[in-house]
Amino acid sequence: MSDNVRSLPVLAAAAAVTAAAAWWWFQSQKGTGKPQKVAILDAGAQYGKLIDRRVRELSVESDVLPLDTSPEQLRGKYGAIIISGGPGSCYQADAPAFNPAVLDMGLPVLGVCYGYQLLNFTQGGGVEKSARREDLQETVDVDVTSKLMAGTPASQKCLLTHGDSVTRVASGFRAVGWSHGAVVAIENADRQLFGTQFHPEVDLSEHGTAVFKNFLFKIAKLKGSFTPVSRHQAALDEIRGIVGDKEVLVLVSGGVDSSVCAALCREAIGAHRVHAVHIDHGFMRQDESNTVQAALGKIGIDLKMVRCADAFAKATTDVRGKLAGPLISTTSPEDKRMIIGDTFMRVTEAAVRDLKLDADRIYLAQGTLRPDLIESGSHLASAKADVIKTHHNDTALVRQLRAQGKIVEPLRDFHKDEVRELGAALGLPKHLVWRQPFPGPGLAIRVLCSDGVVPPRLSAADLAKVAECVKLYTKAKLSFVELPVRTVGVQGDCRSYKAAIALTLPARCKSSKEVDWTTLFAIARAIPGEVMAVSRTCFMWGTPVDSSTPGVEGVTKTYCDQPTMDQLRLADACVSTLMLDHGLEHTLSQVPVVLFPASFGVPGNRSVAIRPFITRDFMTGKPAVPGEDLPFKALDDMVTQIEAVPGISRVVFDLTSKPPGTTEWE
Repeated sequence: MSDNVRSLPVLAAAAAVTAAAAWWWFQSQKGTGKPQKVAILDAGAQYGKLIDRRVRELSVESDVLPLDTSPEQLRGKYGAIIISGGPGSCYQADAPAFNPAVLDMGLPVLGVCYGYQLLNFTQGGGVEKSARREDLQETVDVDVTSKLMAGTPASQKCLLTHGDSVTRVASGFRAVGWSHGAVVAIENADRQLFGTQFHPEVDLSEHGTAVFKNFLFKIAKLKGSFTPVSRHQAALDEIRGIVGDKEVLVLVSGGVDSSVCAALCREAIGAHRVHAVHIDHGFMRQDESNTVQAALGKIGIDLKMVRCADAFAKATTDVRGKLAGPLISTTSPEDKRMIIGDTFMRVTEAAVRDLKLDADRIYLAQGTLRPDLIESGSHLASAKADVIKTHHNDTALVRQLRAQGKIVEPLRDFHKDEVRELGAALGLPKHLVWRQPFPGPGLAIRVLCSDGVVPPRLSAADLAKVAECVKLYTKAKLSFVELPVRTVGVQGDCRSYKAAIALTLPARCKSSKEVDWTTLFAIARAIPGEVMAVSRTCFMWGTPVDSSTPGVEGVTKTYCDQPTMDQLRLADACVSTLMLDHGLEHTLSQVPVVLFPASFGVPGNRSVAIRPFITRDFMTGKPAVPGEDLPFKALDDMVTQIEAVPGISRVVFDLTSKPPGTTEWE
């Protein structure tokens, strides 16, 4: 028998397999002519990119588009629409433009926060300013017969961030979610229109993923067959595509973001074309610069050190047409960030000259992340996002360089947890990948500067509301005081700069185990909702303090000078060392240590805030719970050691979730 004859059964079997595969493919494609992408219409949400991320994590492709995108631009390209949150009010004359005809296209629509209000308002429902705003995790009761809520608990924790509320549900819709008696979710199942006041995209909404699954797969009938291009490979391709045969200068702060950026550039174009520079601006942690240089040296990166603390101290810059600085006498948080960011750029230019690099052949690479751009109000993340805080790597000068095509930011679509995964894949040392996040401006933004003047105080009416919140949750004799500072927050997708409250016990406790943390957290959640002028609540160790305590409004002049930095370095080193000693570097996402100018009656003294924080997306998060996330022994040791730092009057523990308080105090 010839070889050809022998091969016939094999060929026949192969043909049968091929035919079966072709039939299966044909059947699987029946009725799938509808587009499989989701359009996310951006109303300026701080969490808009998280919606994009959650959708893609469920293997559905998505595009973030302007809110005013027309039906013609959407038709035939998208199988569903999500309208994001935003800082505006849909009933105001200056509300972001939106074409309501989008809702008549027959596509499933999910409105989130502002998108929920907009959906209801454009369909004839009522939306009005609330008597109290919410910026916290609340209990939401849902109708589980709703397609959107199917399979989720009838009562669940969700993040609500709003100052407006639905006051009348539009005709044809029904309420399917409630919080404190207010409607927070609606649906018109026949028209496939759904809305939630809460944010299903954030971790603080415990069943948000289930809500997205219901919308994408049960309502919109999408397949979930999207396989994204490797993020690692996409980042390498982007670097190579932008840089070509030229070279890259990487500013390495010492944090995981800039370190991963440097490692990516090295892999993409080779170590010989990557020039890594570490700028020691005088605001680094204790022994930080030398540690960074040694760590990066082990992965083959030759790090050039630039010591320029004096240059930063004397630095000035233009802020909205006015000269800001010098830095050493600046108290405004935004001005400090602007000065530091722009000085980074000027020092970079000097480093290029010192390295004898050809400026026309050099690109600046930096580890800017998605949350950095969102909080800075960058158009790269959102067309309408409000500025919460200016990041040193997203200043006006940096944006100018972007416009010139001279900046490479391969991580700009990444969030912190994704960067850690990428860092591990790149072979970075574990201790570097899991370093606590450290802001580029360093400890300069963890010092609340002051010229010694007490900021405007809360009104008697606001203080009375705070007292009522305390009494509502406990019969214990808790005292409270307004701290003589202002801190940055994020409320309703907008920046806030408001008061902070500190709670104290009737007597100093011997251990943090004696503190009723559950009650303190409940009070901290309640106060910002009842008192609009407050965005942060803390617990303070020591003897009780209230507004009548002598020295309670004492403020020490505080600037970014080296003696002040040294004081904070000692406190920060105490916390960093104890975290490692207790193995908390994986449990706690971040623990900022903040020096603020409250003297509490001791001239020249300051106080320290610690903020043990847990988050996955770094856009929202919650404080660590002592005894659960943070061992009592570790917390007690932190407090004891910080109190021993010369010139420290008090230590406070930040009880605030994000929102309403940002991770950092500035």
